Amino acid sequence: MPTSTSGPNRWGIALAGFFMQVALGAVYAWSVFKAPLSRQFHWSTPDVTLTFTICIFVVGFAAFFAGLWLKKTSPRTVALTGGFLYGLGVFLASFSANRLWWLYLSYGLIGGVGLGFGYIVPVAVLVKWFPDRRGLITGIAVGGFGLGALVTAPLATRMIQSIGVLPTFAWLGVGFLVVTMVTGFFMQNPPEGFRPAGWTPTALQSSQRAGADYSLGAALKTWQWWALWFLLFLNTSAGISLISQEAPIFQELTKASAIVAAGMVGIASIGNAAGRVFWAWVSDAITRRWTFAVMFALQVLLFWLLPGIAAAGVVTMVAFIMLMCYGGGFGTMPAFAADYFGTKNVGPIYGLMLTAWGFASAFGPLLIANLRQSTGNYVSGLHVIAGVMAVSILLPALVSPPKT
Repeated sequence: MPTSTSGPNRWGIALAGFFMQVALGAVYAWSVFKAPLSRQFHWSTPDVTLTFTICIFVVGFAAFFAGLWLKKTSPRTVALTGGFLYGLGVFLASFSANRLWWLYLSYGLIGGVGLGFGYIVPVAVLVKWFPDRRGLITGIAVGGFGLGALVTAPLATRMIQSIGVLPTFAWLGVGFLVVTMVTGFFMQNPPEGFRPAGWTPTALQSSQRAGADYSLGAALKTWQWWALWFLLFLNTSAGISLISQEAPIFQELTKASAIVAAGMVGIASIGNAAGRVFWAWVSDAITRRWTFAVMFALQVLLFWLLPGIAAAGVVTMVAFIMLMCYGGGFGTMPAFAADYFGTKNVGPIYGLMLTAWGFASAFGPLLIANLRQSTGNYVSGLHVIAGVMAVSILLPALVSPPKT
C-alpha cells in the first residue's frame, strides 16, 4: 500500500474539521432561545422545544443521504452544501415572528438537513487521513461539536439581550455560514491507498479491523452493523435523558436555586466535549468495544448512585463523568464503524448509523420524563436507566469484527 508524506497537511484538514464542527455544534445552545421566543410570541415551551427535536431527528437521516452523496462527489461539495443550508436555516429563522411553522421549517428542517450534511463530512474524511489514530482524530473532530454550545450560548445570550432574539438568528446564521463555508473548503480525501509514512497497524489494531471495505448493503447484512447501531442508541439514550432534565434533576437532588443549577449544567456540559476526545483516545489503546463496555459499566454505577447524592459539587462531578460517557459514544463510534467496515464507504455506513441519535433523542427524554411524571421524583427513572445500562454491557462484550 502506498505511503504519502507530501500533499495537503492532514493536521490542517483536521483543524478545519474541528472548527466546522464547533459551528455546527451551536445547535446544542438551543435552550438559550426558548425563553425569549416563548415570552415574545407567547408560544409554549413544548412548542418551542419541538424545533430542536425536529432538527436533531432530521440530522441522522440527512447524514445518511450525505454519506451516499459522498460516494459520488467530493467531500468539499457536500461540506459546502451543508454549511450553506445550516447557515441559511438559522438566518431564515429570523423571519419567524408569530409563525411557529416557519421556525420549524427554517431552523428545524433546513438547518437540520444542513447540520447532517456538514456533520458527516469531517468524520468520513478524517478516518481516511488518520488510520494510525482513528479514535483520537474522530474524537477531536466531534469534540468540536460538543464545544459549540459553550461558545455560542454566552454569545447568543448577550446578543438576545442587546438586539433581540430574531435579529440574533440573522447574525448567527451569517456567522455560521461564513465559518462552515471557509472550513468546508478544506475538506478533501487523501490519495487512494494513503498510509502515513512509517506506520503499520499493530497486532491489536489488525485483530479488530475488517480485512475489506464493505458497501452499505453488505454492511447492513451483518449483525455487527445492527449491534453498533444499538450501542450508539443505548449510550445516547442514557446521556440525553440526563441532558434533557439536567437543571430540574440538580434542583431536586441538591435543593439548589435555578441560577446555581444553571451553573452546574454549564460545568457538566464540558464533559460532553471532553469525553469525545478522551474516550476516543482510550479506544485506540483498549479497542472500541471494551471502551463501550467501560462507559456502560461507569453509567450503571453513576445513574444508580446519583439519586442518593445531595452535595452540589459531587452531583456536578458525577454528571460531568456521565456526559463524558455520552460524548464518548459519538467520539468512538465513527472509528468503530471504520474498523469493522473499512473507510471507503464509511460516509453512508456511519451516516445511517446516526439515525440512532434521532431515535434516542426521542426515547431517552420521554422515558425519564414519564417516569418522573408517574412517581413524582427522578429516582426510579435514574435507576431504570442504570438497569438498562447493566444489561447493555453484554453487547460490547459480544461484538466482534465481521468475518471477511
